[in-house]
Amino acid sequence: MRKKNCRERASHSRDFPATLAPRSRYNSGVRLRIREFEKPDLDALWRIDQACFDAQLAYSRTELALYMRRPGSFTRVAEDEGGEVAGDGKGPATIVGFIVAEIRRKSGHIITIDVVAEARRSGVGSALLQAAEEELLRAGAVNVGLETPVNNAAAIRFYKQKGYFVEKTVAGYYSNQMDALVMTKALPRSLVR
Repeated sequence: MRKKNCRERASHSRDFPATLAPRSRYNSGVRLRIREFEKPDLDALWRIDQACFDAQLAYSRTELALYMRRPGSFTRVAEDEGGEVAGDGKGPATIVGFIVAEIRRKSGHIITIDVVAEARRSGVGSALLQAAEEELLRAGAVNVGLETPVNNAAAIRFYKQKGYFVEKTVAGYYSNQMDALVMTKALPRSLVR
């Protein structure tokens, strides 16, 4: 969503199973655990967002917190359980990414998905997106949408690989300066485990 509206997640007290990110041709994969956001995570998530996006697109701490608190929204956090991102394979669990999503009526919306640079191309973004899509389906969503800058080729390619298609372009979406692509996807019922 970047530099538009704001929410906190609906409270769903469910533990998410540990997830092993798919191995990729770029590295051997990262052992992940996808879990619900906890209040002490906010500073780490904000720092990740600041590192992932330039100043025009990055959320302030207040904006990020507001999106996470909106009715119908939820935040999932990816932790590297084995310290692979840190390099030693023995470190404590470290937050390597997060996703904020929301549901309104029967439509889901991905507000942001952020992955630390060291964990990109290791399946973290895919695991987060899948977890959010499954949660949206359980909440009754039949489709999901998101916005991404028109110049973010890597994100556009990633979303297309995940079944999203470009619905339209919104001129000046980001701070009235940069255009955004609105991308959408129908959520298949087979996603829910």
